[in-house]
Order: sequence, then C-alpha cells, then structure tokens
Amino acid sequence: MPIQLPKGVEVSIKGNHVTVKGPKGELSRSFDPDMIISLRERQIFVERPTDHRRHRSLHGLTRALLKNMVEGVTEGYRKRLELVGVGYRAELRGENLILHVGFTHPVEVVPPPGIKFSVEGRYRIINVEGIDKELVGMVAARIRAVRPPEPYKGKGIRYEGERVRRKPGKAGKGVG
Repeated sequence: MPIQLPKGVEVSIKGNHVTVKGPKGELSRSFDPDMIISLRERQIFVERPTDHRRHRSLHGLTRALLKNMVEGVTEGYRKRLELVGVGYRAELRGENLILHVGFTHPVEVVPPPGIKFSVEGRYRIINVEGIDKELVGMVAARIRAVRPPEPYKGKGIRYEGERVRRKPGKAGKGVG
C-alpha cells in the first residue's frame, strides 16, 4: 500500500536512509537494507524481496514508520496526561516541566530536543508535543512512570481517557 505525500512534504531516499522534510520539521531514519524503498509520483512504495517471515514483518514495520514520519512532519503528534490526586499539579519553568505529585520534592523533567511541554486545565493536564511519534510516546511514558496511577484511590499520572482498575480496600475485621 503506497504512502501518499501531502503538499509541502519532500522525501529523499539514499539506499536505506530516508529523510522527510515538511512544514513542522525534518525527520530521518535508516531502515533494514533488505527493504526496497522507492518514490514514484509523490508516493512512497515499500517492497520486500521474498515472502519469508522476517521480510513480511519488516515490510509492515518499515511502511508504518515511514507513514508516521510523513504524518509527523505535516501534523505532529501530541499525548495528553492527567494528574489525579489532591495537591497534584504541574508547572513549566522555562522549557522544563516541574511535577508536584506527593513526593517531598518536586520532580523536574527536561524535554529532549524536538519535544515541547504545555500545561492546561488548572495545572492538571500535561501536553507532550513533537514530530517524532516514538519520542513523544517515550517521553509521555517517562512522565507517567514518575507516579503511575495506583489501584486503591486512583491517584497518579495517567494518559487522558485511561481507565484505572480499582481494587476494594481492606474488608475490616469480622463482627463478633
């Protein structure tokens, strides 16, 4: 299945190294040398040399990664995280994210190059934005790992819309 290139997106292919330039930025990545990547009529084609299991899986992976690169440089990616808990809040200090999540000290998260943080909703919602889908997901997972949601009260940092399975607390002593 070919990947359509939107207007304003330029692709250069040198062997197995692909660079995608768009309105939001530039991404480049090297792929497995077995995969055949070509550009024809503003479409990227990915072909495999054989139908071996390894080539079939690499074919799908390569196509998905290329599609994510094209989508990233045109629209970008964003993950939203919610802070749930009394006194839990996030703030920006310069480009760094400061988390107050029940520890004795605030936790500072420094964004890697290409990632931007923003805070909204009375300091309860964190946005992680960037053009590289893999990097955005990894940074969001690291922020969530600072204080993952716990099952008894549901407090912690969670992805927007994430459901946390709740457990009942102690049953108490028997009457008698």
